[in-house]
Amino acid sequence: MEQYWSAIQDRVCPKCIDGDGAGNCRLPLDQSCAVQEFLPQIVQSVTSIRSDRYDDYVEALRKNVCAQCTEQTPEGICRRRNSVECALDRYYGLILQVIENVKTDVATFQS
Repeated sequence: MEQYWSAIQDRVCPKCIDGDGAGNCRLPLDQSCAVQEFLPQIVQSVTSIRSDRYDDYVEALRKNVCAQCTEQTPEGICRRRNSVECALDRYYGLILQVIENVKTDVATFQS
């Protein structure tokens, strides 16, 4: 997980509107970053899918990650996601790229 988190911090966090532009999170103390909080589930969801369709990855995200988040209702409604306040949802495309790159790098290194 360290490799994934480090790569996300390098590529995603500096772009996050909840940060300072240098990769440091500036969320209020009473909020947590969904990316950091659910990183193992995110990585597992992404690495378990082999598809050219982005929607397949989003479906896995909703099923395996969002369903565990306290922000989402049992009906699947998420106020934070609907108001574009969820960093995971906002940057999911970039997070997918980062995870896939790390996975490829690890596989290449192990070969």
